[in-house]
Amino acid sequence: MHLTKEEERMLESDNPAVRKAMKLLVKLGDIYGAEEMVEVKSAQASGVSYKSIGDPGIKFLKEFVDEGAEVSVPTFANPAGMDLERWKEMNISEDFAEKQREIVEAMKKMGITIASSCTPYLWSNLPRRNEHIAWAESSAVSFANSVIGARTNREGGPSALSAAITGRTPKHGLHLEENREPTHVVQVDASLDDISDFGALGSWVGQRVEDGKPYFIGIGSAGTDELKSLGAAMAASGAVALYFVEDITTDPKEVSNLEKLSFGEKEKKEEYDKLTASEEPELVVFGCPHCSINEIEDIANRLEGQKVKKDLWVFTSKAVKAWADRMGYTDIIERAGGKVLSDTCNVVCPIEDMKYEKMGTNSGKAANYLPGFCEQDVLFANTTELIDKVIE
Repeated sequence: MHLTKEEERMLESDNPAVRKAMKLLVKLGDIYGAEEMVEVKSAQASGVSYKSIGDPGIKFLKEFVDEGAEVSVPTFANPAGMDLERWKEMNISEDFAEKQREIVEAMKKMGITIASSCTPYLWSNLPRRNEHIAWAESSAVSFANSVIGARTNREGGPSALSAAITGRTPKHGLHLEENREPTHVVQVDASLDDISDFGALGSWVGQRVEDGKPYFIGIGSAGTDELKSLGAAMAASGAVALYFVEDITTDPKEVSNLEKLSFGEKEKKEEYDKLTASEEPELVVFGCPHCSINEIEDIANRLEGQKVKKDLWVFTSKAVKAWADRMGYTDIIERAGGKVLSDTCNVVCPIEDMKYEKMGTNSGKAANYLPGFCEQDVLFANTTELIDKVIE
């Protein structure tokens, strides 16, 4: 790789953490055939949940801290394994909570903002089009590339942290213009009336294109919540990090001679059926990725004046929850018997160690991850059906 003078100085830095971070990035660059580094304007740190990284991860982070690690670009933490304030209400064990706090403290010492969210673009960290970033969470990577038009690969935990420290990442993959063209055309003929429908579409497409870059025709209209649901599901069932939607996202330059897929009502129903293993959830969850204020408002409106007979959790960022608190949405949901939780989500918290075995979700991402990561039988359904399952 060709390194600038500044990058060469980091490679030989007196600071052990900077030196280690740059060496890791150079090795990755060699593996991927990158010719040079690119400066990044922000980073997103993954591997925040103790469930995900365990004791080896804590050791890795503490070693970086002891070596003098400090981030050089704005860096936001992904969700932790618990609500950092209300963890007892989630039945999180004292041991897990203590380990989680160690991770958070290590990240704070490095200057990482403990946002604990997978949707930083909803409240603070909004990159510009064509801006190079180093993000790690799969749904955020998809949204940043596809909807915002920023440029990032799906970084691993160590590489994202190294990019945060050095302000650099190897220039390969989706950082290069020639790699940002579609590989498939997807004709959508099914109705898309709920974010779960977008999740079903994304889940179906991700399995078929794997790490491809689909171009959707026929979606018609889609807002922020629908697009984050679509991208998150494709990143979970496949490894899609960039997609295009006709007349909504940036249009690609060339769409001829591409493999074609068709998604109709038949495929939609089959995907719902495939993702469902139980019709009677013990816990219904919303917010994978984290709920926007609009999603929370919708849930609150549906629950106003109601009482839930089963557990219901709504996951969001601390910032969005503050808005929900101020608007009275949190109070409505919690008076109905639900919980609005921050800092974590249903995938990275230790659901499998709690009393739950059957969960309901409107998230295509969660429906793909919960059976394996959390040992759950899933009901994948739209928002209305899920609310109907839990109210008395």
